[in-house]
Amino acid sequence: MRLFVFLALFTLISCQSQPSSSVNQKTTSPPKTNRTPDMDSLPLDRSIADDSAIHSSPIQEPSAQPKEPKHRPAKSSTTFDLKYITGRFNQRKHPDFVRLDDRYCAYPDMYLRKEVYQAFLKMREAAKKDDIKLTIRSATRNFFTQKRIWENKWTGKKNIAGGENLAKTTKDPVKRALKILRYSAMPGSSRHHWGTDIDLNDLANSYFETGKGYKMYQWMRQNAHRFGFYQVYTAKGPLRKTGYNEERWHWTYLPTSKKILAQAKKILKDEDFKGFLGAETAPKIHIVEKYVLGINPECL
Repeated sequence: MRLFVFLALFTLISCQSQPSSSVNQKTTSPPKTNRTPDMDSLPLDRSIADDSAIHSSPIQEPSAQPKEPKHRPAKSSTTFDLKYITGRFNQRKHPDFVRLDDRYCAYPDMYLRKEVYQAFLKMREAAKKDDIKLTIRSATRNFFTQKRIWENKWTGKKNIAGGENLAKTTKDPVKRALKILRYSAMPGSSRHHWGTDIDLNDLANSYFETGKGYKMYQWMRQNAHRFGFYQVYTAKGPLRKTGYNEERWHWTYLPTSKKILAQAKKILKDEDFKGFLGAETAPKIHIVEKYVLGINPECL
């Protein structure tokens, strides 16, 4: 009898100490789920204007190489299209441009192509050693800035050199355009659109005839080419019969501007000049042949 009771108790104790198979399964193997990570655990791209992009595709774990923000400008191509050549872009947002240090400029908020700015800084340091100070008075001007300059003179809001109000004195559109073109570029034709050209120190040829201006100009003539810079509008003569008048202050970074000009020769036409007062005069004036290409032969 005692043996029977002992065996019964042993069997009962053994059953209570063994865990249930279903409980064991829950504690060791949690069920799989398709739940995506919490939004709060992921970096938020603040360039997204609304949440439509977030919900259009599954959320993925952040990677070591995040996707490029949508607001970043497109990468520069190896060629220069018509939009670039005619200055129809915002230099402040273009990936190839950089804001200049205000210490080197006559006015704030100026921009150039990065390689042009680096070349200028080297030239400026070399000039400084010879007691020459180079100050940028004008750098990149896009189409819309040039349009404002042009139309102010076209409408008589601003007089041209000599105090002439063209709206009152010159009714013929072609003659009016030609008068403006003595020193101001037609929108779309300015080399300042390209981010390769700079105006230095003063905007009057007479400044470079005496004193510091003369010393600076002679230094530039002898040394600027070592840094890639050339005077675009030399004095007119047998080698340069057309184009803007002489500008001793206007210098171009030739390694880049020559490439842009080569592309302009292929694709830029007189009929491409549109969107400003007096644009209809461009074909009559032959703006590309006589002005865009009417430059120092060394720059062609």
